[in-house]
Amino acid sequence: MKGVAIVGTGHSKFGRRDDASLRELAFESTKEALEDAEMSTHDIEATVISVANQFLANQTQSGAIVTDYTGMNTKPSFTTVAACASGSAAIRAAWTAIASGLHDTVLVCGVEKMTEVSTPRITEFLGFAGDPKWESRPTGITNPGIYAMFACAHMHKYGTTERQLALVAVKNHKYGAMNPVAHLRREVTVEDALKSRMIAYPLKIYDCSMISDGAAAVILASEEKAKKITDTPIFIVGLGCATDTAAMHDRADLTSFRSVVEASKQAYKMADVSPEDIDVACVHDCFTIAEIMAYEDLGFCEKGRGGNFIEEEQSYIGGKTPTNVDGGLKSKGHPLGATGVSMAVEITKQLRGECGSRQVPGAEIGLSHNLAMHGTHCMVHIYRR
Repeated sequence: MKGVAIVGTGHSKFGRRDDASLRELAFESTKEALEDAEMSTHDIEATVISVANQFLANQTQSGAIVTDYTGMNTKPSFTTVAACASGSAAIRAAWTAIASGLHDTVLVCGVEKMTEVSTPRITEFLGFAGDPKWESRPTGITNPGIYAMFACAHMHKYGTTERQLALVAVKNHKYGAMNPVAHLRREVTVEDALKSRMIAYPLKIYDCSMISDGAAAVILASEEKAKKITDTPIFIVGLGCATDTAAMHDRADLTSFRSVVEASKQAYKMADVSPEDIDVACVHDCFTIAEIMAYEDLGFCEKGRGGNFIEEEQSYIGGKTPTNVDGGLKSKGHPLGATGVSMAVEITKQLRGECGSRQVPGAEIGLSHNLAMHGTHCMVHIYRR
């Protein structure tokens, strides 16, 4: 197989983007990625577009709308849909196309426009990603409710505390405040987080990621092509993908995601690295408990020690495994289809040394971890400078 590297990145501002439509958000990130790589649309052989929820877009052919508006509508293109992991699925598909020799350059754009739909309606749409026959339709359970179950199970089994959950929010808002593309650029205190409005016990509003609009793009190229395009190609050297049950009642353990454990094993083996080798990570913190579970499932710490990991600031810059130093989903935002691609943008910039006050010194190996809803799918990618 051919080596595959990221040679260009682009990122729109995340947030409530009343000033831009879905196609305009995609254009912002695509234009920036092309400029970063000093390429034109003529240099791109194919595109993969990530839009997680066609209902939010009011368009079942969102990929076609994006490629048309960005001037690449005559090229091979398709859309990936894997709920919140759609962006990482798009990168995986593009990587496969290049590694197989089918293409030498592929542009990936992840985009979502969420804020034009009411919160109850979005909650309903997202609930469909679970098991509608046995859970979401008959019981009305929502994603906050499901992650609240994970949090309660983790607290009961391992003694994890509400304060430790709040510390994840404090860290991610600290770094999100430094990130110019983040949705909520505001630091919060532990007291702010603990006193905020309850959403689903024990999760409060500062434990939950936001409804956001935004887009991110990366350009992937074969190793031979990449070295002609840039002096700093960032290679994707490990990929892992696994699934878990959609229904919660079919899971033996609510304190761990089997999909994460399996996907990370695959990625570590392919990259020939261990968790101790990871210099910087972006993990799927849709809720604060998800980041604590990620520390454990990815092997950054022992099972049950995730709360201690954040309490000891091991996921801060300067700690054992700096994690979500872009603000994560919690502060940067979570436009569903853009999230996995945004993670790839952040890791690429970290490994290039381009993150300014958020830079992890000497970072050479990075990891992204992208969940679909409650771990139904998981994509883990490992990157090397």
